[in-house]
Amino acid sequence: MNQTVLDAIYQRRSIRDYTGTPVEPDKLREIVRAGSWAPSGLNNQPWRFVTISRRRVIDQLAGLTRYSHIIKGAPALIAVYLDRQEMYNEVKDHQAAGACLQNMLLAAEALDLGAVWLGEILNRQTEVNQLLELAAHYQLMAVIALGYPAHRGQKSQRKPLAELLINEI
Repeated sequence: MNQTVLDAIYQRRSIRDYTGTPVEPDKLREIVRAGSWAPSGLNNQPWRFVTISRRRVIDQLAGLTRYSHIIKGAPALIAVYLDRQEMYNEVKDHQAAGACLQNMLLAAEALDLGAVWLGEILNRQTEVNQLLELAAHYQLMAVIALGYPAHRGQKSQRKPLAELLINEI
């Protein structure tokens, strides 16, 4: 990983199209490790992960979202959960899950992978948990689809800081 953090932040884009090249297990573990280093209240680290590379499971998950084409095209997925038994404050723990997900997206960028954070599948959490054989106390936060990008160079716009910055005191 030779990118600076700011390079990764400004260059990262949501990648939805992948080559067929499998993602190496060590890269999946590195992405999970990066997620695990996100800040959390009381350092409770309530997140849990399932890495998914088996085509049969990917195809079954694809059937649980209207974004099935993204999931079917991905050689790997990472389901990100909060363990409700480890949570101490719902708001803080959900904020921590967002930080965890962002760390994972930046790690994917640094590893020359493309990734996208999928949230619509949350509507089918019960079925996802059943498919992944997880207890109900695991609360699905997102599924990250990832792989080697079929193309790069996506453009993105951001509002100017003058529109976002309320005040400088």
